[in-house]
Amino acid sequence: MMHYGVNWGNIENSKRNIAWNRKLYRYMAKYVSKSPRAAYFNYRDLDLGVNNKRNTSYEQARVWGVKYFKNNFDRLVKVKTKIDPTNFFRNEQSIPPLLS
Repeated sequence: MMHYGVNWGNIENSKRNIAWNRKLYRYMAKYVSKSPRAAYFNYRDLDLGVNNKRNTSYEQARVWGVKYFKNNFDRLVKVKTKIDPTNFFRNEQSIPPLLS
């Protein structure tokens, strides 16, 4: 498991530091899992995609959802739809409910 992070104190350095972290991420790609590329939800990778404020589509969330949850993503969407249909509990990469 790998976690990439960059910290800085000056907001003016943000673009440069984020670019440096992404360059490292691309370089390390040859050393990590492939087919499929996977991620661990407690180490969110926002470059995989992020939710729209409240109305993320199933298709959009599936991009990162299967990387975190593999074949369980569809089952988790069904549970989310039943338990939290208004999507009250959400984060940048949460599972969305199916909209009817």
